[in-house]
Amino acid sequence: MAGPKLGLPIQIQSYKHNGQLHRTWQETTVLKSTSTRVIGANDRTRVVESDGRSWITREPAICFFYTKYWFNVISMLRSDGIHYYCNISSPFVYEAGAVKYIDYDLDIKVFPDMTYTLLDEDEYRLHREKMNYPGVLDRILWDNVDQLIHMIRQRRGPFSHDQIEQLYELFLTYRSY
Repeated sequence: MAGPKLGLPIQIQSYKHNGQLHRTWQETTVLKSTSTRVIGANDRTRVVESDGRSWITREPAICFFYTKYWFNVISMLRSDGIHYYCNISSPFVYEAGAVKYIDYDLDIKVFPDMTYTLLDEDEYRLHREKMNYPGVLDRILWDNVDQLIHMIRQRRGPFSHDQIEQLYELFLTYRSY
């Protein structure tokens, strides 16, 4: 899989298990790209929902997408610190200028003090039944919830504040061109 080129804009497209487009982030700048990971950043980018409504993000965000993990992480730089929103999702694919993944509803919200909350378990159960998630998928997703919590507790990967600050500085250099 050929990945996106550094410094160039891509879209982020979130789908549901049934193949329906869920949400699109219009423009994210690629900061790092390997065969197993894409890191991008955006600030005040338009997000379009599946029903056509749209909104603009409020703060800079550093986004981490993986091919080996069933989650992605959005690090939001706010005035009171770095907040994280973690989506339990399929590994990403890159095609047609977009990072694409399936959103599996479960989310973890992480606060600047690194406390966290698991969200949307009811929505997950509803969609698991409605879209017939196989048992093996259910186990994979819950195993990745555990993996994500382990990374949060260790403050590694996307949960390293120093790394987020360095990536944000890199994003600012791309924006100055």
